[in-house]
Amino acid sequence: MPNVLIVGATRGLGASLANQYASHPSTTVYGTSRSVEPPTKAYRKGIKWVKGIDLNEKGVGMKLVDELGTIGVDGGLDIVIITAGYFATEDFNSGPKWEEEVRMYTTSAIAPPFLIHALSTASLLPPGSKVVLVSSESGSITLRHEKEGGGNYAHHASKSALNMVGKLLSLDLKEKGVVISIVHPGFMRTEMTKGVGFDKYWDAGGAVTPDEAATSLIEWTEKLDISKTGQYWAPRGPRDIGTADVTIGTDLPTPLQLPW
Repeated sequence: MPNVLIVGATRGLGASLANQYASHPSTTVYGTSRSVEPPTKAYRKGIKWVKGIDLNEKGVGMKLVDELGTIGVDGGLDIVIITAGYFATEDFNSGPKWEEEVRMYTTSAIAPPFLIHALSTASLLPPGSKVVLVSSESGSITLRHEKEGGGNYAHHASKSALNMVGKLLSLDLKEKGVVISIVHPGFMRTEMTKGVGFDKYWDAGGAVTPDEAATSLIEWTEKLDISKTGQYWAPRGPRDIGTADVTIGTDLPTPLQLPW
């Protein structure tokens, strides 16, 4: 019986992942929530909620381990997907935003190594387990181009930092047989992208629903092995990466390994 932990399971991609994994009776799904109350949104039965997990709090890694210990995890975690995120737009004219930048970096790139270190130290990541870090194509320096313009400093740079975190974790955990995968799950039609005004690009940018992105990500994770640890991929290919054609070419494959 696979055990799956979704960090950030109460909205968007995380909610879709939790529901799709929970649709398999043989899978046990653990989903984190920042709230100390169970989510009010309709979810499939059987999801075990790990409440009060805020990636911006010091000690979040140990708190996650403690909460999982209270709930009970038989045999460790087979799959861990960290998909929690925060996006505040920035542009040069209005200037960068200090508090929002700190939150974006903390959520995307500071909290994940604490979570993974705590899980590994607590023997919750046995050999063969898979850790998927949900990044973005926006974290690729190679893909950045004048076609897209500047701005959004912390959102993009925090994803670049997450990519480095994933690479380094893969080196630390390879001998333990733990796979680390860094992924761009696709441009999605979520409240987060709508909240920063990106809904105007949904149609032209080929944005997909969280359910569609979750399906692709689950299929990707199922096929993961140690040969791809520490690599950066777009399981859905280049279809929603607007700068791919002018930076890395056309007729690109799916899945697509992304440049750093």
